[in-house]
Amino acid sequence: MIVLRGRSGLVPTLLVAACAASPVGQRVTLPAAAPGIGFDDLRYSPSLHRVLVPAGRTGTLDLVDPDTLAVTSIPGFGTVAGYSGDHDDGPTSVDEGNGLLYVTDRTTGKLDVVDPGAGAIVSSVALASGPDYVRYVAATNELWVTEPSADQIEILTLDADPKVAPVHAAVVAVTNGPESLVIDNKRGRAYTHRWQATTIAIDVATRAILSEWQNGCAASRGIALDEGRGFLFASCSEGTTSVLDVANGGKMLSTMARGSGFDVIGYAPQLGHLYLAGSACGCLVTLGVSAAGSLSFVSRVNAAGSTHCAVADDAGHAWWCDQDQGSVWRVTDAAPASQ
Repeated sequence: MIVLRGRSGLVPTLLVAACAASPVGQRVTLPAAAPGIGFDDLRYSPSLHRVLVPAGRTGTLDLVDPDTLAVTSIPGFGTVAGYSGDHDDGPTSVDEGNGLLYVTDRTTGKLDVVDPGAGAIVSSVALASGPDYVRYVAATNELWVTEPSADQIEILTLDADPKVAPVHAAVVAVTNGPESLVIDNKRGRAYTHRWQATTIAIDVATRAILSEWQNGCAASRGIALDEGRGFLFASCSEGTTSVLDVANGGKMLSTMARGSGFDVIGYAPQLGHLYLAGSACGCLVTLGVSAAGSLSFVSRVNAAGSTHCAVADDAGHAWWCDQDQGSVWRVTDAAPASQ
């Protein structure tokens, strides 16, 4: 995500042997793609049946139909003239709740509330520090926003009228972090990484850090959750992925190294498949997750060297970002579900 103090410098690149045949992929070129778009947090909305793509410097939130590949753009976010090759500009993270979308904007330093039906921003609030991830917490009707430059998660409360601008409520200090964020609504927790080695669990009601677990990373990056089975996934920039058992003290159930340069990861619970897009390997790796939490290698396909983010929809597709071409790619997952 954001390059900050605390990140390790160079990380080892793992050499990957030839893998299974690649599934077919289709490119979706977004509006204002040239000279490139700095993507980061990709999401999927089951209620809208759309892939949600905060389109960085272009100042739009793009909604992609996973069936037709049609793109609808919602404007009004911060824009910049040029493409830096990174993802430090404009809208870069999104989540949904209360029938609305919540978007962080790195250029304006705001959290924007979006009505997807109207295709417009309906309210905004200034954030305490530069934002990274935003996640909606249903149990408390709050928004949690990671702010790595301030070593904190900012918490904002939502009004009974969800279109009213959120209000700052508190911060949770996360030294040497926070990197990535996922909400476990079933257990009332939030999970985030420190930049190296560990993942922490936070109680969403009390906002207290409950525990800290080893995640096997020299450089912690991506996070995902199988809420039903209680598996937390941690991916590392150097190419390692681990499965942690959230119900048993974060016990590491398995680990596997395939590819490298991972950041934002995707997970399809209906398939038990993890999707990891790697900039260093220029690849999209698919891993299977068994009922016991064991990882298995499923496939690897070529991807752009500017990729670092992936997401899954609920129609059997993985998606990876292509920053330099201002595109996202849809890959059909034809592999059987893990057992």
